[in-house]
Amino acid sequence: MAFDEVSYLVIECHSHRFIVSGDRQWPRMPTDLFSLNGKKALVTGASRGVGRAIAEGLAVAGADVAISGRDAEALKNCADAISAIGRKAPAICMDVSDVGSCRRGVAEAATRLGGLDILINNAGVEQVCASIDVEEELWDRIVDTNLKGAFFAAQAAARLMKGGAILNICSLTSERGIPTAVPYGSSKTGLAGMTRALAVEWAARGIRVNALEPGYFRTSLTEPFYENAEWQQAMLGKIPMQRFGRLDDLVGVSVFLCSGAASYITGICLPVDGGTLASL
Repeated sequence: MAFDEVSYLVIECHSHRFIVSGDRQWPRMPTDLFSLNGKKALVTGASRGVGRAIAEGLAVAGADVAISGRDAEALKNCADAISAIGRKAPAICMDVSDVGSCRRGVAEAATRLGGLDILINNAGVEQVCASIDVEEELWDRIVDTNLKGAFFAAQAAARLMKGGAILNICSLTSERGIPTAVPYGSSKTGLAGMTRALAVEWAARGIRVNALEPGYFRTSLTEPFYENAEWQQAMLGKIPMQRFGRLDDLVGVSVFLCSGAASYITGICLPVDGGTLASL
C-alpha cells in the first residue's frame, strides 16, 4: 500500500512534530528551526568574498548584520545589498589586527544593533612566500590579523553576548601543511585550536563556538594560487567532487551553525571542501 493511502496521526513531542504511520515516525521540522529572525550579527572582513557572502546569507535568514572591514567603499556595497533585503546593516571600519580598534568595533556593532548574538570571525590576510624568506613583519601581519584579531574580537563579543554563536573561518591549512603558506597555516591551525578551547570554556556562558574549514575557494585572498593553471589542475585532482568551492557553498552551513538547529553543536571544525580531506 502506498504511503499516501495510509491514515496517519500527527503528534506533538516537545519542540518537534511527528507523522506516525505504522512502525515509522517521520519528523516534521519546525519551520523556524533555521531562522535567524531577531538575531543580531557581526561579520568581520565582510567587504568582499567569503565574509560578504556569509553576511548576506545571515540577512536572508532574518538577522540584522553589522559588517566590518578596512575598506569603507567596499563595505558600503555590502551594506546596500543587505539593506535591500530589508535588514539593518551598519558598516563599521575596523582593523582586527589592532586590539583597540577591534574592541571599539565590536562595541559599536552591539550598540548600533541593540545587542549581539552572532560573531563571524572572517577577517584574514595571506601572502605566498617561501618559508626561508619570511620576515618578522610578514609573520606578524598575518598572525595578528588571522589569529590574534579573531581572539580579541571573540573576547569583546563574549563580554557583550547573552548566549549565542561564534563562527571562526579556518582553512584546510588548519589540517594540512601547504608549502609557501606557513604563516597563514600557522594562524589557521591556531584558530582551530582556539575554537575548541573557547567552546569548552564558554559553554557555561551559553556561547557556542564552531569553525568552518573551507577548501579551495577562489577569492581575492587566494587569487595568487589560481593564477597558476598547473596548480589549478593539480588541486582539482585532489577534490572528489571535481570542482572548486563556490561562495554560496559556505552560506547554508554558516546559517545552520548560527541557528537553533545547531543548539547542541559546539567545538567542531567542519570542512567544506568537496571531500578533499576525506580523500587524503
